[in-house]
Amino acid sequence: MSNINIARILRKNSTPQEKILWQILRNHNFYGYEIRRQSLIGNYIVDFVCRKKKIIIEIDGGQHNEPENIEYDKKRTEYLEQKGYKIIRFWNNEITKNIDGVYKKLQEEFGILD
Repeated sequence: MSNINIARILRKNSTPQEKILWQILRNHNFYGYEIRRQSLIGNYIVDFVCRKKKIIIEIDGGQHNEPENIEYDKKRTEYLEQKGYKIIRFWNNEITKNIDGVYKKLQEEFGILD
């Protein structure tokens, strides 16, 4: 299965946390920025990306604490950073329990708040 098809499946099967954040980011709702979800960059699928600002937003669950995933995430992050992207990571529980803090962090990262 191609990465494009996998990205389509991921969009259709978003996690609850992805759905919460997507409501904030979709349709240029976040200060007019176009943010895409489950997008391809190289061979990697990222949760959310603003290509104009070169910012990737990732939402991580507990599986990202497993040793094999830590190494994969490290290589993935290195590749994406080499492409000029900044990666912002949030844990699932941050989205669920502190969406206001997540929103403020995104404002800071996008240069909305200085």
